[in-house]
Amino acid sequence: MTQGDGEVEGLVRKRIRALRVARGWSLEELASRASMSQSTLSRIENGQRRLALDQLVILARAFDTTLDQLVETASDDVVVNPTIEGSRGILRWAVKADPGMTVVRQRMTNPPPDNPSRLRAHPGQEWLVVLSGTAVLLLGTRRYRIETNQAAEFPTMLPHAIGADGGPCEILGIFDRDARRDHQRAEAP
Repeated sequence: MTQGDGEVEGLVRKRIRALRVARGWSLEELASRASMSQSTLSRIENGQRRLALDQLVILARAFDTTLDQLVETASDDVVVNPTIEGSRGILRWAVKADPGMTVVRQRMTNPPPDNPSRLRAHPGQEWLVVLSGTAVLLLGTRRYRIETNQAAEFPTMLPHAIGADGGPCEILGIFDRDARRDHQRAEAP
């Protein structure tokens, strides 16, 4: 086993114990959920037993996670810098865990459109939080006023638009792959 393999194995052992403790589970409870003996789990956690793939799969299921998440190693690129897109200076951050997701920070000064024909609908899901000011979300025939620190989540198949209310506002939005794609098309010159 190489040094790198030993580090990964040690990390996985610590993660198994940390997940068990974070859930408030005893060795007995995890053993019951994983259909393993307490002795085996104890030896896995303290490094006295070699980790086997079949055991890791069972433990991942017991923790209701994936094998990939159970064994993933820390990445060196923890900090993500934004890109500036569009003439409106929108900051975008890619979400590494789900490359289809994007986080957007945007300052708005204009109110939402008053013409219902300017509302857009497209596949996807959006989530946003107002960082400062007040935003107005038009969603179908409804109008929502969203204050600082309030959030909204909605399917983008509903005709929608967002704008500022009574002065500038700043929002942080999270878009899934479909919603991001449509917004990028709408911002293209």
